[in-house]
Amino acid sequence: MPPTVAIIGAGPLGRRLALSAARVGFRVLLEDVMPVNLHHAQEFLRQELSPAALPAVAFVSTIEDAVRDADLAIDCVPDELESKLEILWLLDRMAPPRTVLVTPTTRLSIADLASCTYRPEKCVAIAVEASALAANASEILPLRVTAKTTPETIALVADFWRQLGFIPAFAPDPAEQPIA
Repeated sequence: MPPTVAIIGAGPLGRRLALSAARVGFRVLLEDVMPVNLHHAQEFLRQELSPAALPAVAFVSTIEDAVRDADLAIDCVPDELESKLEILWLLDRMAPPRTVLVTPTTRLSIADLASCTYRPEKCVAIAVEASALAANASEILPLRVTAKTTPETIALVADFWRQLGFIPAFAPDPAEQPIA
């Protein structure tokens, strides 16, 4: 059975990630609290996916429903401290312990964000702007990890992005680097 990916936020980035993940065979649970966003996502994915791939995507209106069976949870919320803390807090409490949390952020430290969860070893940051993430498959994708990130977490995240056509490049969170 393919891994299950929960994508939190059905705006343009969430839709693109859901499309890419479904095309390569992942089971996708796309969540948004705004019904209009889910409706637009359904229309978009119906147009873009083959009839065989469309059943791989489920549209849900609660985070709990999205992450219940997720191996990987990716948030698509704004890159602001309060938004990131809130979504990671929710994901951390609602997802099973095995779920890896991935968050796009260019401004925030993944070490700091991960320290606010019960699973700092399962948190990874995507270190590019959301708009670049949606459009640049086959490019190097910078990912940030903490000193606590496990090899299993890195392997799962690397495999996911490789299957979507990216070249994952992991680096330590600069916030954890000693100042010389």
